[in-house]
Amino acid sequence: MDTIFALASARGKSGVAVIRLSGPDAHGVLEKLAGRLPEMRRMSLRKLRRADGALLDSALVVAFDRGASFTGEHVVEIMTHGSVATIAALENCLAHEHGLRMAEPGEFTRRALDNGVLDLTQVEALSDLLEAETESQRRQAMKVLDGALGRLVEGWRSHLVKAAALVETSIDFVEEDVGNFDDMILAELLAVHSQLETEIAGQAARERVQSGFEIALIGSVNAGKSTLLNALAGREAAITSDIAGTTRDVIELRMDIGGYAVTLLDTAGLRETAEEIESIGIARGQKRAATTDFNIILCDGPGIPPPVDANPLDIVTFSKADKYAVAGGVSGITGVGLDDLLNQITQRLSKLTARDGLSVRHRHLVAMQSAKAALDSAIEKLRDQGYIAELVAADIRQAMTALDSLIGKVDVEDLLGDIFASFCIGK
Repeated sequence: MDTIFALASARGKSGVAVIRLSGPDAHGVLEKLAGRLPEMRRMSLRKLRRADGALLDSALVVAFDRGASFTGEHVVEIMTHGSVATIAALENCLAHEHGLRMAEPGEFTRRALDNGVLDLTQVEALSDLLEAETESQRRQAMKVLDGALGRLVEGWRSHLVKAAALVETSIDFVEEDVGNFDDMILAELLAVHSQLETEIAGQAARERVQSGFEIALIGSVNAGKSTLLNALAGREAAITSDIAGTTRDVIELRMDIGGYAVTLLDTAGLRETAEEIESIGIARGQKRAATTDFNIILCDGPGIPPPVDANPLDIVTFSKADKYAVAGGVSGITGVGLDDLLNQITQRLSKLTARDGLSVRHRHLVAMQSAKAALDSAIEKLRDQGYIAELVAADIRQAMTALDSLIGKVDVEDLLGDIFASFCIGK
């Protein structure tokens, strides 16, 4: 295994730059640069010098031992002054004087996976954390990065291992009176099956936390949808006008609402029209609104029915509240009712994500559904008095393989290239 290095902080001029080394020669290279190796995991100030004694920089350095580092290998982190020239000089020294190789994107994390420091779900969570834009995305990524999903899967796996052992015992000692293990096997399988069902049920909403929710603004022409969108955005994101039919296509605006990533859709005003372009815009808006998580339906005034039927999660209110002497409604001009509207949106998003769970990616869902299908088959066989134990054992092994693929133990090599390509070089 060769020793790699990379800039772990952002490239460009900065107050401090962090350069990371990982591999068997990392400690030896630091010793040559700094004169002596500091105590493990203790930050120390050192003067870094070239092989000819020329001073490179004064830097804080910290070393991590094999098995107690991010990658599981000998690791060194050098915190140097962040000038472009200093970074270039140190990188040149590491590459040409010490023969280290520049790391590829995600290679440090790949080594952590290969060395068993992280499982695949934690690697994915690290990627999600680096991409997190909202508080809900950060919280969700941190739970998985902490190993919670891996521990959950290992717990499921332990139940299946026990069930498999009981099945194998019944096969190996079929001619001896060792008792009937059917109830014990069934209990182990049902425990996993129940938890899988719960996890699968909340998957869609948790996945939406990462990708973002969609909410459409629906109303008749000149209902104030674009004005409301601009008020929520705090800027002129959409053109507003007293002329009916100003919005012709769906306008998308991504924003953070209550810690959730949300894309608001401003749709064309609903009305009967013979104008072809406007008609196409209305149809597009209705099509997008049919696939959103929920919608905000604006009535033309208090007591006026909504222009479309509302679903249970939809928010129905009236717009241009500044023109009416009654409570309620919302105004994109004066801001009346905006806070209440945002609170209603946040409450609905919280309701959508209320199911406790950890899996967040479609890959997780596929693996869990595969494991559940195998358990369905095993449970059905067990409930049949004349079942063949070898077939139940095969179903349990299939479920275990599916769970192993979830945490990256089997059948994931083809995924790794895509996953690590999204990482920066220093990660």
